[in-house]
Amino acid sequence: MRTKKLAAKNQQEDFTLGVDVGGTKVAAGLVNAKGAIVFQTRVAMPAREDAMAGFAAVERAISAVFAAQPQARAALAGIGICAPGPLDPIHGVVLNPPNLPCWRNFPLAAEVQRAFHVCAKVDNDANAAALAEAVWGAGVGFRNVLYATLGTGIGTGIVFDRRIYHGRTGSAAEGGHVSIDYKGPRCGCGKRGCIEALCSGPAIAQRARARLAESNTPSRMRALAGGNLEQLTSENVAEAFEVGDALAREVLEATADLLTVWLGNLIDLLEPDVIVFGGGVAQLMSEFFPHMQTELPKWCINARCCEIPLALAKYGSDAGIAGAAALCRQ
Repeated sequence: MRTKKLAAKNQQEDFTLGVDVGGTKVAAGLVNAKGAIVFQTRVAMPAREDAMAGFAAVERAISAVFAAQPQARAALAGIGICAPGPLDPIHGVVLNPPNLPCWRNFPLAAEVQRAFHVCAKVDNDANAAALAEAVWGAGVGFRNVLYATLGTGIGTGIVFDRRIYHGRTGSAAEGGHVSIDYKGPRCGCGKRGCIEALCSGPAIAQRARARLAESNTPSRMRALAGGNLEQLTSENVAEAFEVGDALAREVLEATADLLTVWLGNLIDLLEPDVIVFGGGVAQLMSEFFPHMQTELPKWCINARCCEIPLALAKYGSDAGIAGAAALCRQ
C-alpha cells in the first residue's frame, strides 16, 4: 500500500471520500468541499477472486484513509464509488463489468453503508468524472456539460444543471458506442463503427500500423516500435508527433476528423454549453481542438456549434477519486 499527501489538513472542512475501483487497483481519497484531494491511497484489486475478496480491497482502501486522516470521519458527507459499467446507479449495484469478474449483481453501495455506517453512492467512472468537472473542474460556470474520456476506450458523461443524466434505467450516455460508420470496424460491444473502435488509443495505434504498412515514408514510429509494427502503441504515435513526425501527424489528423463527425452528432442532439475531454489520449488530441472546431460546421447543423468550447479536463489520473467524491455533492 502506498499513500500520498497532497495538501494540508483542515479540520474545519467537511469532506467526501471518493473510491475509484479498477481492474487492478482501488484508489481512495479524501476530497474537500472545493474539490481538492487532500489525501489519497491505493491498494491492489483482486478482480479475479471472489466477490468478498474484491470488497475487502475496497474496505482496506477506505480504512487506510480514515487511519491516516482520523479527523475527517466525523465530518464525512458520504462515500462515493465509481466503477466500470455496466452498473445500476439507482440501486448502487455493480452488474457485470468485464474488468471486474469478481462482482456480478453485487450491491456495492449497500455493502459500503453496512461496513462504514455512512451514505454511499455508486456510478460509472465516466459519469462520475463528468460530475467532478462540472462542479469543480473545467465545466465550472457552464450549465450543461458533456464529458468525454479518450483512452483505451471512449466513455461519456452528461451533466445537466450539476446533475448526472442517467436516462430511464441508468444506462444513458454511452457516447463511446455511438456509431458513425455502420460498415466500420467491429467494436468490442458488438456494433460496427463505434467511435471507440475508431478513435480510442488502440484504434489510433492500429491506424498508424496500417499507414506505415502502406507507406515508404520515413517515420520515427518505426524505430519506436523496434521494427515490429505489431508493437506500436498510441504512446509511440504521440512521441513521434511531438518530434514533428509527418506520418504521426497524418494519423492524428485523421483521428481528429473522425472525432469531429462524432461531436457534430452529439452537439445536434444535446447542444451542451461546453465539451470537456479527459483520459490519456485527450492531451494529445487537444493539439487538434482548433482544427476540430473549424471543421465542425461540416458535420453539425447547429449554426452556433463553433461557440461551444472544447476544454481539457482539470482532473487527470485523479478523475476517478474526484468524480466518486462528487457523487455525494449532488
